[in-house]
Amino acid sequence: MNKPSVEAPMRLHRRMLLGVTGGIAAYKSAWLVRSLMKAGCEVQVVMTPAAHDFVTPLTLATLSKRPVLTELFLRDGSGLWNDHVHLARWADVMVIAPATANTLAHMAQGSCDNLLLACYLSATCPVVVAPAMDLEMWAQDATERNLALLRDRGVHVVGPASGELASGLVGEGRMSEPEEIAAALHRLLLAPSRLNGRRVLISAGPTQEAIDPVRYISNRSTGRMGFALAEEAALRGARVELVAGPVSLVSDRPGVRRTDVVSAADMAASCIALAPGQDVVIMTAAVADHRPRNPAPEKIKKDQGPARLELEPTEDILATLSAARPPGQLVVGFALESERAIEHGLAKLERKKLDLLVLNSIADEGAGFGHDTNKVSLLYPDKDAEHLPLMSKADVARAILDRIEELL
Repeated sequence: MNKPSVEAPMRLHRRMLLGVTGGIAAYKSAWLVRSLMKAGCEVQVVMTPAAHDFVTPLTLATLSKRPVLTELFLRDGSGLWNDHVHLARWADVMVIAPATANTLAHMAQGSCDNLLLACYLSATCPVVVAPAMDLEMWAQDATERNLALLRDRGVHVVGPASGELASGLVGEGRMSEPEEIAAALHRLLLAPSRLNGRRVLISAGPTQEAIDPVRYISNRSTGRMGFALAEEAALRGARVELVAGPVSLVSDRPGVRRTDVVSAADMAASCIALAPGQDVVIMTAAVADHRPRNPAPEKIKKDQGPARLELEPTEDILATLSAARPPGQLVVGFALESERAIEHGLAKLERKKLDLLVLNSIADEGAGFGHDTNKVSLLYPDKDAEHLPLMSKADVARAILDRIEELL
């Protein structure tokens, strides 16, 4: 497999909770917000009251395109508050930069006297701190013990660097540069992934083929498997194009651009237009195999309904994309069978010249349409089938993308 066809900048499709504390290095937080936004993050800034003395909330709100939060309880008499538990659950990762000696001490002690610390104590996501303080403060035994305790609790530490400090002294304590912090986050979260920077096209859900303006032919696909793949691929740094049939699902994952379609013809047009620029194509959609040949322009009355509904084949999107693929592109198909699943799956794999076929059977309990779980077999053109146990669709998505990374 070739490298990505277009040299891509670092991608980091995460919801980032950025804590800014009261130190002179807070001015760098503006550049950090820009670096994270440029990498594809959604950034919510939480400031301590002391941080306002060093950088304005307006600056960070403008750059992050979100209101900056500071107070646990709003002081406008409304009785409203900023829900620290919700903020911590929203975040994929929490970064505190700069992290002053005071904030690090509060974190180590479990103190919770501001919104930022309340978010930290509520966080179950990875937490990263970028210490920033003067030389003597950094060298203090208390600071060293606080950081050691935080590391033991799983907090990741970036920096500090050596250089000229605000006091005029030269030595350790300078906050790492925003680009270095962003690169460290990238290594922590994405470095092992071969999908990082790749372009991935995923189709999901059913299609609807009109009988008349009211009625249609469709199937029971919910789109959950395709959406799980799209979100997981984005988490691995891919830029995802998600072409979705009519589903009720919502995804706000950074890095996923969604195109909604209705019919097989709509889906074919969108996928064919997008596919040439992709490194990986994953067709999970349950596209209708047939459609009414002559859909009625007006609603068909009950007493005027046809005795027979004449059908015609729909576009074979997967075969079309596979046949027209550019050099190096990986094409993955899905198949749902009810009997002789492996036999039919292998035939589809060979007929459509796929790199991987994900096969599931409605004969397996908890698999197929309408479930939060799935049980699949992975079929390859050059090695034995791999049979996965019943898992959540999120776990199945991770397993499939692990195999795709191996093929890359």
